[in-house]
Amino acid sequence: MIKTDQINHLLGIKESYQASDALTKILFDKDKRENLFKAFLDKDCNLDKDWFHVYFEEEHANKLKYAQDFTPASIALLLSKIIGNRPGMRMDVASGTGSLVIKKWHEDRLSHSPFDYKPSMYFYHCEELSDRAMPFLLFNLMIRGMNAIVIHGDALTREAKQVYFVQNDNDDFMEFSNLNIMPHSMIVEQELDIRKWVEPEIDHIESSFDILNRLGVDVSESRR
Repeated sequence: MIKTDQINHLLGIKESYQASDALTKILFDKDKRENLFKAFLDKDCNLDKDWFHVYFEEEHANKLKYAQDFTPASIALLLSKIIGNRPGMRMDVASGTGSLVIKKWHEDRLSHSPFDYKPSMYFYHCEELSDRAMPFLLFNLMIRGMNAIVIHGDALTREAKQVYFVQNDNDDFMEFSNLNIMPHSMIVEQELDIRKWVEPEIDHIESSFDILNRLGVDVSESRR
């Protein structure tokens, strides 16, 4: 497991409270992001666990205000096995840094041989309210080459800040995913039950429009 001081060093920070902001800036620069991914993998290439589980719980969780607690690894593994491994979509509300999703992704991969597994076989739907947890969640999805929708908002009121679309463009489990932000459009609102946007729209698309359109995401025409 990568230790706190190692994570801070990789993120280029001195104090852990700076991690969320520093990681957010890195995630939006593809070259810096993928260099960071490679640096983490050099430290620990075991992708079946969440490197940030203990780090975030000890340094960033707000238990008093949000009653934030994190699913133990044993419970996450049990839930992933109960769900089974049939291809399709998996949904995790209150995803935190992604520990449960990582366990499910790992079980999904193990149900195939390396020769027939493709990231497109599975799609992960995550929702998380915490600003601090969001960059760690996106990091965990992208470094593993997952395909996912991530709603940054309140799962109960359906108020959202942004909706992220994480896409493995080449459907190659050896590659990292790209980061896209969905437009604040009527199509997105209807499909994901977004009832109110509470932050301005951000324009950030890394995947090609052709790929997004093949997936039913008409970015070019869905903007108001």
